[in-house]
Amino acid sequence: MTALSTPTEPAVLEYRLTALDRCDSCGAQAYIAAEVNGSELLFCAHHGRKYEEKLRAMATSWHDETARLLESV
Repeated sequence: MTALSTPTEPAVLEYRLTALDRCDSCGAQAYIAAEVNGSELLFCAHHGRKYEEKLRAMATSWHDETARLLESV
């Protein structure tokens, strides 16, 4: 029988998008990066969620940093 354990340390997220990365739809700060057909598409949280269902079906990778929006400064 295998016992399940919960990690004692919080998962460390790798943030790679910066304030210089802009949404391809509106120009706001990008928090989502999707690789589609070898090209990286960047989206703000709003447009990332708007197109997520369609993009995830064809994306080879999906990098989501929208949790950063909830962090206190």
